[in-house]
Amino acid sequence: MKKYAIGADIGGSHISCAVIDLEKKTILKETYSTHKVDNQASADDILKNWTIALGTSLMNIDLEQLAGIGFAMPGPFDYEIGVALFERVAKYESLYGINVAHRITDILSLDESVGIRFMNDASAFATGEAWVGKAANVDRTVCLTLGTGFGSAFVDTGVVVVERDDVPEFGCVWHLPFKDGIADDSFSTRWFIKRYFDLSNHQTSGVKEIADRINMDPHAKEVFKEYGQNMGEFLAPWLLKFGTQALVMGGNITGAYNLFGPYLEDALKKQHVNIQIHISDHMEDAAILGSARMFDPTFWERIKPMLAKM
Repeated sequence: MKKYAIGADIGGSHISCAVIDLEKKTILKETYSTHKVDNQASADDILKNWTIALGTSLMNIDLEQLAGIGFAMPGPFDYEIGVALFERVAKYESLYGINVAHRITDILSLDESVGIRFMNDASAFATGEAWVGKAANVDRTVCLTLGTGFGSAFVDTGVVVVERDDVPEFGCVWHLPFKDGIADDSFSTRWFIKRYFDLSNHQTSGVKEIADRINMDPHAKEVFKEYGQNMGEFLAPWLLKFGTQALVMGGNITGAYNLFGPYLEDALKKQHVNIQIHISDHMEDAAILGSARMFDPTFWERIKPMLAKM
């Protein structure tokens, strides 16, 4: 097994990447690189900016020791063959139909022996947490990424579960019905903005601004209370069905966990869910670690059959 792999996390407005020492399960901090990306730009411009960041990381290692580059990629995307399927999602739509693996290899002039692999971003976060994070010491974990969207993954003994009787279709929950819409409508940033406006008639930019108003506006407190209670109500049946031992959360909204967490915990206990709840120490780095882990040969054999179902 070659010693290094690059993990890359593709966000809505940037790429972050770093070289991972696969033997030590650590990020080489001197290789960490991040670069802004306009997700409405042309395909060439997007790919150029991704490869600028990747190239910076590559400069710091012996390429003979590089197994490949793993991407934590949002959907819709064909994770098995590396083709972008972004359509009607208001980001990266110019990449639609492009084989990203081939283009990255060409732009960086990589040797054919250097692999390019892809995993759903929430699954990559969960993989990183199960490998070296808060989920490393338990078998069954549900991982959430709370931010622009409502990412989720179910993990059993280190590998995401995509298709099984005790998990939802596609192995995630964002698309499941809840209230008058789907879960993503109720547990993403846009819910906070909309709900706070409904209560206060005041337009805000996001969760942090609402959190900053918590001591001066009872509407702000009510929003966080509803968010926590609703999440507990929604998650409890799936946490029980999966036999979940720990719930691990990442994403920007977790910065306000002290404001919604107690309501979430209370709602779960009322439904007889007693599990460990953790906020990720790694955050975005968990996805970087998880995507790089695809170049651990043993893990790759376990995760490879899941990619087509993500």
